[in-house]
Amino acid sequence: MNRSDDLHEATARVLDRDEIDGVLGGSFYSPQSGERAATPRTPGERPTHYKVICISMYTDDLERLDEMVQTLKTRGLTKANRSALIRYALGSVKLDDVPKGL
Repeated sequence: MNRSDDLHEATARVLDRDEIDGVLGGSFYSPQSGERAATPRTPGERPTHYKVICISMYTDDLERLDEMVQTLKTRGLTKANRSALIRYALGSVKLDDVPKGL
């Protein structure tokens, strides 16, 4: 038996497979009996009005973004977040004003 097999076997003894399947399958976060459940979707069905993406940003820019979000929240915009602020900024961009070296 190699080291990888030993690790796999040890992991299998420690982890509860049903619990893992429940968490990954979403049942771990499902409402308890008697609570209202969300409208069920068929597997693989995804919203079409938005996409989750990943972008890279400099840490200084993220700090500035987070400060701006916090300022908006202190002004009473409690639902302010990074995504909302970026969407607002996109709506304000004038492409003719973007520098050529960007």
